[in-house]
Amino acid sequence: MCTVCGKRYTHNSNLTRHLKLHTGEDSHTCTQCGKCFMSYGYLMKHMNAHSSKYRCSECGTGCRSKHALTVHKRTHSGEKPFECSVCSKRFTTAKQLVIHSRIHSGEKPYKCHMCDKAFTVYCSLNSHIMRVHTGERPFECSVCSKRFVVAGELVVHSRIHTGEKPYKCRVCDKAFRQFGHLYSHTRVHTGERPFECSICSHRFTTTANLVVHRRTHTGEKPYRCRLCDKSYGRSANLKNHMRVHTGEKPVCNKRFSLSTNLQKHKHRIHGNVRPHHCPYCGVRSKTKSDLKRHLAVHTGAKIYSCKHCSNRYKTYSQLKRHLLETHNEGDWFTCHICEKKYIFLRQLKEHLLHHENVKEYVCAECPKCFCTAGGLKQHHSVHSDFKQFICSLCNKLFKSKYSVKKHFNKCCTLLEFD
Repeated sequence: MCTVCGKRYTHNSNLTRHLKLHTGEDSHTCTQCGKCFMSYGYLMKHMNAHSSKYRCSECGTGCRSKHALTVHKRTHSGEKPFECSVCSKRFTTAKQLVIHSRIHSGEKPYKCHMCDKAFTVYCSLNSHIMRVHTGERPFECSVCSKRFVVAGELVVHSRIHTGEKPYKCRVCDKAFRQFGHLYSHTRVHTGERPFECSICSHRFTTTANLVVHRRTHTGEKPYRCRLCDKSYGRSANLKNHMRVHTGEKPVCNKRFSLSTNLQKHKHRIHGNVRPHHCPYCGVRSKTKSDLKRHLAVHTGAKIYSCKHCSNRYKTYSQLKRHLLETHNEGDWFTCHICEKKYIFLRQLKEHLLHHENVKEYVCAECPKCFCTAGGLKQHHSVHSDFKQFICSLCNKLFKSKYSVKKHFNKCCTLLEFD
């Protein structure tokens, strides 16, 4: 019997081979894809897939048999021939259907002998034992030394360093590191929201989003700061909160082909220096070009001219809208869900986040979340006493651009009345 997970074997050689699953000892690695196996025989079977005559015509993946190729092709075609008789959910393989049916039957055949916790699949039991009871993490990343319980987690993690995103959406060409992320993303296009809150009937695309949402009803905050005992409903909120204690500033990991473009990006996006002041309302700008565009608001200067007619505009967005509506030049960016149209792609991307209910920008001071970096940046003024906007008429300071504009107009009226 295995002393780690309690699994029994009739032969000692089988037990010895099984123990390597827990220790990671003598694992055999594929030289072509880095996948690890506990026996040389399994490695050889896997290697046959790389030299196999059964190769996918769409992605080039090699399969061990004709049947394996047929199953693999379903990932591209979307075919799911196996249907659940209870909830009508469909699956690509019979094995997936058997595992899914345990959700309805409640069957959990794999039980932990240390804490009696049970699981529907063996790999979940094995991961549980190593994470909770033994603490073993035999698979180490060669780049950052982070360790993992199973080889599959290491393979997925390594894509962070390589930038590989093998799972691509056939509708919008967006790519993902994990198939599960692609599967959830497809619901953006289909509009499917299969997970419903039993309290308020709000629907979600993933179970994870539903679990987080339920905490708004229950008040549960399972993620607690070990330094100040502040609690949060999401782990991401706690992670961002920890920056209050560590002083760490987040980075965006955006990449550039030229170092000059990187420096410009750092200055414009992450920099706090705003040396250029508006003489009318005191707004500070990071660059001269930003200030020039802003001055048009006060001076009424129309610096953008249409090449087809004599019309001129204060902003580039006004010009582009004119070109689209009047001269039919260019393309609208249309939401495939609600058919709302946008001038710029970034506007459409921000709009789609609202459909996905994705709020990845979390305030480090409070649990509030935002869909865009701009929304978070605007919210920061609530927690700060810093007033960067000044009225050029009376020198009064304000936190937001909206406040100073409103005050400036009032100030001008009072001066005219005097």
